[in-house]
Amino acid sequence: MLFLALTASYIYTRIQMKIPPIELPPLFIINTVILLTSSYTMKMANDAYKSDDTEKYVQSLVYTIVLSLVFMASQGVAWTMLFKNNIPIAYSTTASYLYVISFLHFAHVIAGIPFLILFIRAAKIRMKDPVSVLVYFSDPEKKIKLKLLTSYWHFLDILWIYLVVFFYLNHLIS
Repeated sequence: MLFLALTASYIYTRIQMKIPPIELPPLFIINTVILLTSSYTMKMANDAYKSDDTEKYVQSLVYTIVLSLVFMASQGVAWTMLFKNNIPIAYSTTASYLYVISFLHFAHVIAGIPFLILFIRAAKIRMKDPVSVLVYFSDPEKKIKLKLLTSYWHFLDILWIYLVVFFYLNHLIS
């Protein structure tokens, strides 16, 4: 709801104040691909969990973290590109919205990383022999937590796609 309210406010403010839309750096599209790939690796982790594949499970979680870090670094570069194009946060109200909205999404990505790390840590500590692997993979609570984290990750991707499409389509509104 927060992002929906912010994007609605963006449109209202832009139209009322007759401010032109902000042109996104192409890196926002690349970031979309990075996030979609991280969503895929999260799905791979979930699938590996269901098939009791210890190595692929941990590896997929690590890939998800790495892709998230790449996304965050790339997003930092995208913000730098905006600054270099003379679009700092105080450039206009719409620029402020763009920075705030994309930073809030960024913060949600950061918030998910500790949970990924906890899953990796738990797997490395608890999955030492075939019996502990069986116990780990048959834990219904862990299965629910992984499913929730996977849903959260997919939601972040869907949200990012919505935001990027929203900002690109904003050029059609005059």
